[in-house]
Amino acid sequence: MKTRSSWYARFPKTRLSAAVRNVLAAALVAGSPVALAQEPVPPPDAGATVALVAQEGATTLDTVSVLGNRSQPRSVSSSAVPIDILTADEFRSQGSTDALDQLRVLVPSFNVSTIPIDDAASLVRPANLRGLPPDNTLVLVNGKRFHRSAVITFLGHGLSDGAQGPDLSVFPSLALDQVEVLRDGAAAQYGSDAIAGVVNFGLKKINEGGAFEAFAGQYYEGDGFTTRYSAQVGLPLTARGFATLTAEWREADDTSRSVQRDDAAAAIAAGYPGVPVPAQIWGSPRVDDDIKFVANLGISGDTVDFYLFGNYATRDVDGGFYFRDPTARSGVYSNDDGQTLLVGDLTGAGGCPTIALRDGDGNLVPYSTVSGQVAALPSNCFTFLSLLPGGFTPRFAGQLEDYSMVGGARGRWGDWHWDLSASYGRNDIDFIIYNTVNASLGPDQPANLYFRPGGNTQTEKGVNVDLGRDFEVGLGSGPLRLAAGAEWREESFQVSEGDAASTAIGQLTEQGFALGSNGFNGFSPRTAGTFDRSNWAVYVDVESQLGERFLLAAAVRHEDFEDFGGTTNGKLTARYDFSDSFALRGAASTGFRAPTPGQSNISQISTVFGGTSLQDIATLPPTNPIAALKGAQPLTPEESRNLSLGLVWDSGDWLVTVDAYRIELEDRIALSTSFDLTDAERAALVASGNPEAASISSVTYFGNAFDTTTTGVDLVASVDTGHFGGTTTYSLAVNWNRTQVDGWNPDFIDEARVYKLEESLPKTKGYFSINHRREVFRANLRLGYYGSWFEDHLDSGVILEEDGGLPIHGDSRVIVDAEVGWDLPSGLYFALGAQNLFDEVPDDNPWGASVAGAAYPVHSPYGFTGGFYYARVGWKF
Repeated sequence: MKTRSSWYARFPKTRLSAAVRNVLAAALVAGSPVALAQEPVPPPDAGATVALVAQEGATTLDTVSVLGNRSQPRSVSSSAVPIDILTADEFRSQGSTDALDQLRVLVPSFNVSTIPIDDAASLVRPANLRGLPPDNTLVLVNGKRFHRSAVITFLGHGLSDGAQGPDLSVFPSLALDQVEVLRDGAAAQYGSDAIAGVVNFGLKKINEGGAFEAFAGQYYEGDGFTTRYSAQVGLPLTARGFATLTAEWREADDTSRSVQRDDAAAAIAAGYPGVPVPAQIWGSPRVDDDIKFVANLGISGDTVDFYLFGNYATRDVDGGFYFRDPTARSGVYSNDDGQTLLVGDLTGAGGCPTIALRDGDGNLVPYSTVSGQVAALPSNCFTFLSLLPGGFTPRFAGQLEDYSMVGGARGRWGDWHWDLSASYGRNDIDFIIYNTVNASLGPDQPANLYFRPGGNTQTEKGVNVDLGRDFEVGLGSGPLRLAAGAEWREESFQVSEGDAASTAIGQLTEQGFALGSNGFNGFSPRTAGTFDRSNWAVYVDVESQLGERFLLAAAVRHEDFEDFGGTTNGKLTARYDFSDSFALRGAASTGFRAPTPGQSNISQISTVFGGTSLQDIATLPPTNPIAALKGAQPLTPEESRNLSLGLVWDSGDWLVTVDAYRIELEDRIALSTSFDLTDAERAALVASGNPEAASISSVTYFGNAFDTTTTGVDLVASVDTGHFGGTTTYSLAVNWNRTQVDGWNPDFIDEARVYKLEESLPKTKGYFSINHRREVFRANLRLGYYGSWFEDHLDSGVILEEDGGLPIHGDSRVIVDAEVGWDLPSGLYFALGAQNLFDEVPDDNPWGASVAGAAYPVHSPYGFTGGFYYARVGWKF
């Protein structure tokens, strides 16, 4: 149970946070019915403003989406498939400054967690739409495919293991006009990855004016201070064009929700000097120089429109890692579970004595005794106790850079409308690990214990042409709308080799000292290289209004990949309007996701937590001889079947939609479970030219080895009113989602992994919000609900049980967000708010101290850092 007895006792520890609470309370009271009744405001002219909450947030009837069909934009209420349209104001009217967290709050079927100490996943966090991996969701910008990131999620809490999705953190919210989320399979329309759905970031188009905004916030605990400055300007580009430029700079301090590990506490009690307190940091990483720039340009001609848009982003991320216990860490301090100290012979002269770390009862020998024996070692004998007597905790960091550009033209040629575009996108990450060692080098460590293990680069190029026209064929009350096109893409994944120290196989390797930078080995020249693939596609999309009330659409797409051949997929969509306010809609489709060049070729050695201790695990491509030894096979595409059926009721003021869905996914691509290597296998691999196998305890690889069925229901309801003397919108959005593993290869994944796939995310998630605006005052109150979820205890692969024999679950929670603001006629605006107002955190981790020092379950779907208060001030001109 929680150690803090009440929500009030968990409130901020600072005077500033208390002041924020008081102002929020006073402002919300001022906006209450009693206060507003003192100065009644007439309701808005119904003929001038017709408001609507669209699926997951507020929008207007003339707000339309380009998703769901290639023929023409549609409003949410008239769409044949479920679409959420989120306005830029919704994104910015909350405490989150990262697009991932902003989507998590606003879209119930979208999940993302903090992901601390998970290698590259802590730098680019994986997100899950409808309970599927991040690379099962396609991301578009202005309707054009956005490139994926260079980060492959080696450690993704089971669900996202092995996924390579896009980096959504590169977009400043000020640059967005709206974000559309298509919650339906769309691979037949948009190609690979669109199994769970599609997210489209629509950029602002202004040719005058602009805005400037400053944001600052901090967690109730007093850490994680975040600052953000955003600026935007709209410029005319000739008399008929626009150039909208947006820039953002952000920094965020790291957070810590840790307790001291038992092994670190025992080392301190035994007198070991320099043991960190706490020894291991669990929390959000530090983010420095998070710079984002987006440009959106366009010129309208008489018959042809030209457009150009792109982004540039860079940031430095620095996070924690696992503590290396000076009395037990294998490959560095001891190789017999901490019974004796690992001592290396630097010259081969011999004479290195055995030094006991524990007595006959298993208790630690006092450091004063051990250090005396270390000091008496012959000069040719080396131990890391002489260099790092208190152990060490590596820091894992990355320097990320992302940029893209899309240019094209669209216009009409007779009855045809056409769109021709070319795109280029690149995501690059250079890894850094410091405060660690290459144990095999003994005392010859790099300056400041700083390593550059190399990096990954994802590059994508594409050319796309779309054609369309309407045909009067007499099928119904409207024309037959035809859209067709062709696309060529090429993507490459580059592995850059690390510096010499991060990959070195030192002289102490044969004596049991671990090789490579400890925690994240450098990419060696043998594994570095560039791996690419091209593909082409053709597609056709038709739609017709068969009578006044029946809409029918069909799409078919054939795509051919250089490395594994072709695939053809189709989609059928229908909508029947029983009346002006009530409609039935549904869709059936097939889909696919191609394995990425990165998944097919990446090699990496990482340190992970294996239940009770740290282990060095090699992630290898299926073609690697070590992986082949354990049964790896070449990758094949994932294949899906999607079904959806929904109801829409739109009375003008009320909008209610209910959509049920079923996603059958075969041959899912993911990382295998880890396979232990025997001493004989390890020796044979080293002898056959695989020297990195010398310090590998187990291996994992990518494969197609299990099938799943995901079923769910989305319920969305909203109404726009004139309550409280202003405009008040009530909205409810709830998602119920369940994934079941239908079949799996027990030689590839185990029951613990299956349990994580089925239980790690809440089955129910949703929110109820009240948005109120009165003259210059506005207020937003959101109650977010997260159902119970499974925590597997630091990706241990073990289903832990309580005394009652039940798996450990995080309890359900209601998270309250509140914001009040004032928009002045001068263009000046400011807001004050709190995310997680009542400082809700998961129940205490019962094994936090005994194993890894995490105060809370670290994969909580709503985070574990508690409440966050913030202020925002800006000026629109």
